[in-house]
Amino acid sequence: MKTVLARRHVLGLVAGAIALPAARHARAADAAAASARSFVTDFGRQLITIVNSDRSLADKKTAILPLLQAHVDMDSIGRYCLGRYWRVATPEQQARYLTLFHQVLLNAITDKIGDYRGVTFTVSGTSPAGDDQAVDTIINRPEQPAANTQWIVSTTSGQPKVVDVVGEGTSLRLTQRQDYASFVARHNGSVDALLQALDHQVAAHGAH
Repeated sequence: MKTVLARRHVLGLVAGAIALPAARHARAADAAAASARSFVTDFGRQLITIVNSDRSLADKKTAILPLLQAHVDMDSIGRYCLGRYWRVATPEQQARYLTLFHQVLLNAITDKIGDYRGVTFTVSGTSPAGDDQAVDTIINRPEQPAANTQWIVSTTSGQPKVVDVVGEGTSLRLTQRQDYASFVARHNGSVDALLQALDHQVAAHGAH
């Protein structure tokens, strides 16, 4: 009987040793999901407050810029979008590219503000996306079908930040990466050609 009890104790200890890391992992995953959900809820609420306000469009753009800069990891998105060409770019090209990419991305977002007046926003769930968290949301605009959108949230920078937006199954950063890779390939692998194109894009936007 003592031998049986001893074996049961040993088995219990082994089972406990296996279960404890699994439980800790589950708690960590739940905490990460809750943090990402809270982050997107707060970020979305701030965006909607600005978009639905009675401010002028110019004032809205001014108000939304620091919010985007604080909550979106533009450097990470920019590096991803440049793909393998990031590794072959010189430090000077990398720095110039990130500066231009920030402006292009901010322009693309703020140019759409006027289209989203009256928007509502609901967080519907969260799931793992590799090392990141995918936060599912439903965006409703007046007289428009509801849009299911995923916000991919990463904490690699030390705090939650958006690193991608997926709408109707299409990844923003993956689509941009494919466009940039195609452009550079058509220009004999020249990163400078892409920089010149982005520079013209930013200049043309500023001239409007």
